[in-house]
Amino acid sequence: MTPVPPQRDDTHAVPAPATADATASPRDDADAAADSAGVEARPPPHANAGAQPSGDQHAPEREPGDAAPAAAASPNSDWQRLPARAIPLCTIDISLALALVAGIAGTVLGVLVIGKFVALASGLTGALFGAGIGMWIGFRRYRNTLWRLDEHGFAVRRGVAWRRETLVPLTRVQHLDLKHGPLQRMRGLATLVVHTAGTRHSAVAIDHLDADDAQRLRERLGRQLDHEDDEA
Repeated sequence: MTPVPPQRDDTHAVPAPATADATASPRDDADAAADSAGVEARPPPHANAGAQPSGDQHAPEREPGDAAPAAAASPNSDWQRLPARAIPLCTIDISLALALVAGIAGTVLGVLVIGKFVALASGLTGALFGAGIGMWIGFRRYRNTLWRLDEHGFAVRRGVAWRRETLVPLTRVQHLDLKHGPLQRMRGLATLVVHTAGTRHSAVAIDHLDADDAQRLRERLGRQLDHEDDEA
């Protein structure tokens, strides 16, 4: 007889417990689905409820009434400069004077050292050099001439190598003069002369002011004089 192989009884096989799937919450299923789709899962609304903002995100905001800090005022903010069209008149006088002196000196030096045949070229070179130096000095004089009128009085600041500032109090002003030279009239400029009651500085003059500015200064200082006369 041929032996019969024993038959396998599968009726007692116990399936493995699916604890992981059974305990998974619906939120975990949503996260797993989002991970499988390549999308980052959004944290729940209450996850960051107690989190404190970082230092970069917690920048204090400026109140509507707070004003930005004002920039520091320049020490020359109240001083007025001469108009640009006054530059030629500020440089022409000193340029001509230095050109004449340097031209004569160059001519004499050329005759004594080189010879009389080149004295003309030497004098011309000296004149051009003197004119250039004069233009530089005149431009510096233009840049350093400033004026100001405030409650303290009329002040003038000028000087190239040595700065000088003159203040005329309003109570010391006696009378005013306004002058217009030929070149000044061509360029719309004027010279204001303020006569004072002192003996050391009996008059303070500022050349090549804008004609309108000079007229306004004269009217304002004149009103101050009339006011003082009425009080007297």
